[in-house]
Amino acid sequence: MFVIGITGGIGTGKSTVASLCREAGLAVLDADKISHSVTQSDGFAIPEIAERFGQEYINTDGSLNRAKMSDLVFENKKALDALSFIVHKHTMKQMAVYLDNLENSGEKVVVLDVPIPVKEGFLDRCDQVWNVTSDQDIRLNRLEKRGLSRTEALRRMAVQMTPEEYSKIANIDIFNNHNFDQLREQVNKILASELGSRGLPFNKI
Repeated sequence: MFVIGITGGIGTGKSTVASLCREAGLAVLDADKISHSVTQSDGFAIPEIAERFGQEYINTDGSLNRAKMSDLVFENKKALDALSFIVHKHTMKQMAVYLDNLENSGEKVVVLDVPIPVKEGFLDRCDQVWNVTSDQDIRLNRLEKRGLSRTEALRRMAVQMTPEEYSKIANIDIFNNHNFDQLREQVNKILASELGSRGLPFNKI
């Protein structure tokens, strides 16, 4: 099974690239969705979060109180690092289970959509890493359209890896500075060159 990891900073369009891969008939595992599941009611990460931060950060239904936690972590990098460590550990464990299940079912290609490219469970499982990148002003415009203030968008970008750091761990950089049709064409060419050359199945999009 050939595993492609798609990563990139907030506002770069990595999830759009992952959606295009899904449109091309590839199985896609979304780390954000998995991370939400491990922090839902009685999720795998909840006991460790409660132990580290206190029961006041857990809702009465047993899920993570996202609003309260967001207030804490975006003002406190140490708390953000601790939360990220816990959530990503459990997210990667669940992703490994899904990966193994897909491989056992005979899947030929799987795409991992992961915003934070940790070594264990992501980089060590990927045969190839694609980094989606965009100029900062374009990213800020996209994030403002999502409802984030410029200050909040810059703050979220600041706690992530730099574009150079993302690029350093990638095999392929995808530049998403233009329109959707140009991004689609770029992804089509990469699928043809990287999967087609290996005889792996995909649908032209």
